[in-house]
Amino acid sequence: MTDGWDWRRPGDAATPAGTPGPGTAPGAGAPGSAGGAASPWWSDALADPWRDPAAPAAVVVPAQVDAGTQPEPVTDPDAPGRPVFRHLVLIPLVTALLAGALGGALGYAFAVRGGVGPSTVLGADPGQAPGLAQRKPESLAGVAERVLPSVVTVRVSSLGGTSEGSGFIVSSDGHVITNDHVVAGGTGKASVVFNDGTSAPATLVGQDPESDIAVMKVDRTGLRPVEFGDSDALAVGDPVLAIGSPLSLANTVTAGIVSALDRTMQAGEPGGPVRYYAAIQTDAAVNHGNSGGPLVDGAGRVVGVNSTIKSLVSEGQEAGNIGLAFAIPINQAKRVTQDIIGTGKARRTVIGAQVGGPGAGVAGGGVRLAAVEPAGPAADAGLRTGDVILRLNGRPMSEPSDLIALVRKFAPGSVVTVEYRRGSTRQNASVTLAADAK
Repeated sequence: MTDGWDWRRPGDAATPAGTPGPGTAPGAGAPGSAGGAASPWWSDALADPWRDPAAPAAVVVPAQVDAGTQPEPVTDPDAPGRPVFRHLVLIPLVTALLAGALGGALGYAFAVRGGVGPSTVLGADPGQAPGLAQRKPESLAGVAERVLPSVVTVRVSSLGGTSEGSGFIVSSDGHVITNDHVVAGGTGKASVVFNDGTSAPATLVGQDPESDIAVMKVDRTGLRPVEFGDSDALAVGDPVLAIGSPLSLANTVTAGIVSALDRTMQAGEPGGPVRYYAAIQTDAAVNHGNSGGPLVDGAGRVVGVNSTIKSLVSEGQEAGNIGLAFAIPINQAKRVTQDIIGTGKARRTVIGAQVGGPGAGVAGGGVRLAAVEPAGPAADAGLRTGDVILRLNGRPMSEPSDLIALVRKFAPGSVVTVEYRRGSTRQNASVTLAADAK
């Protein structure tokens, strides 16, 4: 519907109703139109020849918005914003860790190339320890560990200084066995040093010079005594350990074997008593200071008392170990110790006959009896003066010291077999040994 007026500019083509004018998107209604229809009042105002040049192109009236219905502001989650605190801390921390790891790797590489760091792995992967390194109780190390707490160093003051030797604890109340020659000549002041380095004064209970055994007592309880073995059950080749303080080196352990049994020993200092015993010979290293220490078997049981050594030295020179050491059998030493503790002195085992001195042996072997005591053990067995003792319990006789030492090995009351020769006749006799009346 029109009002009859033609509002087009001269030269404009007629525009059908509903056709968008310039600057209007096709299909879009002109401003102020409803339903998309073109407003009859719409025209290109700026190009209108009738327009007042001083008038604005359009008048915009801001719409009134109700404050109560204004929508809440919405924040775009994808929009950039201020970083939170944890981001500020985490980023430099990760950067520092990466830089440190990179620096360490580069440093190691440079050190290896330059020869500073370990470029070669030394040794193979550790495997199971060998049997000897496991130190089982029956090993030598296990035996030494068990016996050492019972071994002591013995120190005795004398006019010439201090005598030092070894010993071992034989009772929990403090009795100690050592050699007589360790305490001989002492002035009475003595002490023992234990395995842990502590010391205690000691008193002399008694001594037997002929068997070279002495017993001391320390005033200390709760001590660990040794375990005794059976020296009569030893065999040549059995392993043994010698423990003591050679040359003042306390707690020294040396190993060897039993080299021989019933090795006759006749020892003593000039003017002093002569000591006789049928010794255990061993090649375990024994030196001065080992005297009185224990000789133990492979089970850690004491089988002997280390007493003397043989050495290739001249008169007056210091003797040293050459693998020839001798120990008093523990069966004999234990018996003497019990006598000393019980009565203050030891009994001496005798056969009731006398023999000649060194060199009195008989050609072809044997020891001649120089005298036979009436009513003594030998006489009771039928032996006479002049008879030649060939063997005692199967042990051959060649020197008088052999008979004396072997007889003293046995306890009084022991019965031994004696093989002897009278004239050209060989005979056997059973002799019951006795204790000396002294």
